[in-house]
Amino acid sequence: MALKSTNPIQTESWKQLQSHFEIIKSKHLKTLFSSNANRANDLTIKWEDFYVDFSKNRITTETLDLLLQLANELDLKDAISKYFEGDIINATEGRAVLHTALRTSKGAAIFVDGENVIPEVYEVKEKIKTFTYAIVNGEHKGYTGKAITDIVNIGIGGSDLGPAMVVDSLQYYKNHLNAHFVSNVDGDHHREVIKNLNPETTLFVIVSKTFTTQETLSNANSIRDWFLESQPEAAVSKHFVAVSTNIESVKAFGIDEVNIFPMKDWVGGRFSLWSAVGLSISLALGYENFESLLNGAHKMDEHFKTTDFKDNIPVVSALLTIWYNNFFKAESEAIIPYTQYLNQFATYLQQGIMESNGKSIDRDGNTVNYQTGTLIWGEPGTNSQHAFFQLIHQGTKLIPADFIGFVESLHGNRDHHDKLMSNYFAQTEALMNGKTEAEVLSELKKQSLSENEIEKLVPFKVFEGNKPTTSILIQKLTPESLGKLIAMYEHKIFVQGIIWNIYSYDQFGVELGKQLAKSILKELNSAENSSKHDSSTQNLVAFYRDNR
Repeated sequence: MALKSTNPIQTESWKQLQSHFEIIKSKHLKTLFSSNANRANDLTIKWEDFYVDFSKNRITTETLDLLLQLANELDLKDAISKYFEGDIINATEGRAVLHTALRTSKGAAIFVDGENVIPEVYEVKEKIKTFTYAIVNGEHKGYTGKAITDIVNIGIGGSDLGPAMVVDSLQYYKNHLNAHFVSNVDGDHHREVIKNLNPETTLFVIVSKTFTTQETLSNANSIRDWFLESQPEAAVSKHFVAVSTNIESVKAFGIDEVNIFPMKDWVGGRFSLWSAVGLSISLALGYENFESLLNGAHKMDEHFKTTDFKDNIPVVSALLTIWYNNFFKAESEAIIPYTQYLNQFATYLQQGIMESNGKSIDRDGNTVNYQTGTLIWGEPGTNSQHAFFQLIHQGTKLIPADFIGFVESLHGNRDHHDKLMSNYFAQTEALMNGKTEAEVLSELKKQSLSENEIEKLVPFKVFEGNKPTTSILIQKLTPESLGKLIAMYEHKIFVQGIIWNIYSYDQFGVELGKQLAKSILKELNSAENSSKHDSSTQNLVAFYRDNR
């Protein structure tokens, strides 16, 4: 069954939220805290090893009640059931959206076109497990009999961002294998990756569902040519494996069919790290850690599917995005993890969120008359404090931010971790409180400045605060907790799409550029200028061709 379609701004709940917004929009967070002594407890969700504090957001319990009323009026519960049960909710492409099935229990039954997909999911997982053990334990050797030491993942988009982010985030747990990632079609990129690798001890994992993606196939073929400069053709089958559905093309490349790992079309690229696309994760971290990642995601799936909306972390988080995006007109959200391990996390979420909900057509095919999607950006703290925090603190834009922190450090350096987390807590407090004129005057008077100097400096040192943050505090960065965190944002994406009445799981907007690139590539090797393009593009192509 298809998802229901309702214009959210025509609902009674939306109208009530708009009226409520007019009352609350100028209220300061300090006032909201002073008027409710129990606010922090009222607006915090504790679940397993997650402590999620929503209290530093510009909401009241009434705001949250109205947002939950909106979710109910738009029948979010029904949509969640369809999401998990394999209904065709990616209606524009005629597909189910079942990345959640990749991490569910073995005894589950989820049907697509009348077939239970779970047995096949576990067949693929068993294949990943067996292959991982063979590589890690040195049983699968290269063509010359040497054990594999390096893994190179060749993919782009979801076939790169997810595995690369997870392997980087969980490097503390990595085994002896060295993982590398090639994505950009830029030839300099793949050359830099492979220049110090030994072809005799390197395994290449080509990730392309159709085995036709230009960037991935260009890189794979170039790397194959490099490999064959020192190795015979027969060695390809020992050093190249593929994640794909295009069996014949993969075999033509020289890859043994036994080393082809399948995936289904109900797994969207940006949600595919849980599938065979995660082979590089399993190889780099070990299968047990890959399994823990999946188990963590499954736990978040169950939380999302079964918990009342008021205590449901992805639901509340998504509704806050609606509140800021559609009522406060905030256009972006910052993701600030206070761990260097998660330095690729915001980059990963950019694709997940912006490719999913960057839509201007609703589920009835009409142009929307409200804002959808948010700009996602961020860097780890404390680095980000010395980069862009000035804009969040004193700029003219309202930028809600998620602060992600961990109670325990992995290497156990308490002194450094306490300094890191003191900044985490201090920044959310500073963003909330700001600094008043009285506070600035008091500080300046202690600096032995003249009255004239003080008067001039005061306006520059005052800032209002009232900047919203959500604090996500997790006990420790583990494969399981990272799985929970990623799945939390996946479900947040889903809820936003339901509220905005859009389809979150297609990405037709990226196709036009790909089509034009193919025709322009031919023109770069032609002496004639094409009249098909605008004058700017014609001039750019000609200049490049004449000066390369």
